[in-house]
Amino acid sequence: MASGTIPLSEIPTLSLLYKLNKITPAASPSPRATSKFNDKISLIQTDITELRVHAIVNAANESLLGGGGVDGAIHKAAGRELVAECRTLAGCDTGSAKITKAYGRLLCVNVIHAVGPVYRRRGLSEEQGGDGSNERLLRGCYSTSLDLAAKHDLKSVAFSALSTGVYGYPSKAAAAVALHAVKDWLEADEERAAKMKRIIFCQFMDKDQEAYEELVPQLFTPFTESVDAEDETKQVEYSSAVSKPVPDTETAQVPDAEPKRVDEVLKLPDVPTKEPTLPDEPESKRQKLDETAKV
Repeated sequence: MASGTIPLSEIPTLSLLYKLNKITPAASPSPRATSKFNDKISLIQTDITELRVHAIVNAANESLLGGGGVDGAIHKAAGRELVAECRTLAGCDTGSAKITKAYGRLLCVNVIHAVGPVYRRRGLSEEQGGDGSNERLLRGCYSTSLDLAAKHDLKSVAFSALSTGVYGYPSKAAAAVALHAVKDWLEADEERAAKMKRIIFCQFMDKDQEAYEELVPQLFTPFTESVDAEDETKQVEYSSAVSKPVPDTETAQVPDAEPKRVDEVLKLPDVPTKEPTLPDEPESKRQKLDETAKV
C-alpha cells in the first residue's frame, strides 16, 4: 500500500469505534437513536484526499473552480483536469451539489462538489428569529450528494466537514445537521440504503472531529442485543480497497472482504498535524466569504 493511502478496509466503522472505546455511548441518547447503521457509517480524522473510496465530497464554492482549505487540497491533488471539467458545469447553487470524475493523485472514482452555506444571522432557525436557511441549505448538500452517489452507483462516500471553515458554520451545529441528514436519507428508502456500503465523515480540524465524537452517540447508539461469536464478527464489516480507476471509469464495484475479528483490526490512521498544502487559488473561499457574509 502506498504511503498516505487509506483503503476502505482501514476506515473504522462506528461499531469498531465503540468496541475500541474511541467514542463513548451517550447517557441520554435521542429517542430516535439507532444502532442499525453502525456498520455503514464511519468517522475518521485525516486528509480526505488520502481515502481510497468511491467518492469524496468536496466543500466547494459556487464557482467550483477551487478555493482554500479542503477545496484547495482536492484541486491540488486532482490537477488541471478537474478544473477543466468543473468549468463545464457552470457553477453550482448553494445547498446543492454536482459530480465530476476524479483525476491526478486522487484515489477515488468521483468527486462530488457540495456548496455549503455561509453561516448568517438571518439563516438561524425561526425560533431564533431567522428563516432557517442555514440548516435547510446545509442539509441539502448532504442529501443531494447522497442522491448523486446513489444515481452513479457509488457505494462508499466520504464527506468533508461542509461550511465549518471560512464559511463560519459552528462545528457542533454543522455536525448535527450532517448526522440527521444522513440518518434520514438512510431511513427514507431501505432498498437504496442497502446498496450504500459506507458513509464516512472525514474531518481534518480537531474542532470538527470533537463535534462528531460528541454528537454521534446521540443518534447512533452501540449494539445492545446479545449476539453469539459469529454475529459479533459480522458487526464489523469491511470492503476491500477500491482499485484506482482508469480515466473513463464512472463507477466501481468494491468486492466484499472477509470480516475481520476485532482483535485483528489494524491500527487507526494517525491524526493529521498540518494543514493540506494549498495550490494557486483561482477564487479563494476567504474572498468569497468577505463578499457574501454581510447580513
